[in-house]
Amino acid sequence: MIRRCFVLIGLVVIFSFTGGCGGPSPFCPGPSRLKMDYGNSYKLAIFNQTLNPEAEKNLEPVTGFDGRAAREVIERYRKEFEKPAPPPTYILPVGSISK
Repeated sequence: MIRRCFVLIGLVVIFSFTGGCGGPSPFCPGPSRLKMDYGNSYKLAIFNQTLNPEAEKNLEPVTGFDGRAAREVIERYRKEFEKPAPPPTYILPVGSISK
């Protein structure tokens, strides 16, 4: 009986130090397909939405955008962050009759 307890405690200690299912072993299979593909859809979406991946290396100033158009764009951009007027509130009295 005592021998079985020591064997059981020994197995628990061995399995706790091995880290569980860290890699392929007779008790645990390798990484699942889900773990292998984790994050690929996000990376693929970013890649597909990038028009020119080399654009960050181009340090030349942007040309072809006149000052008036640039000013209008900046003003429109800044107006987007202004707080809109609060919606009107309506008070409807319920249960009282005024004469």
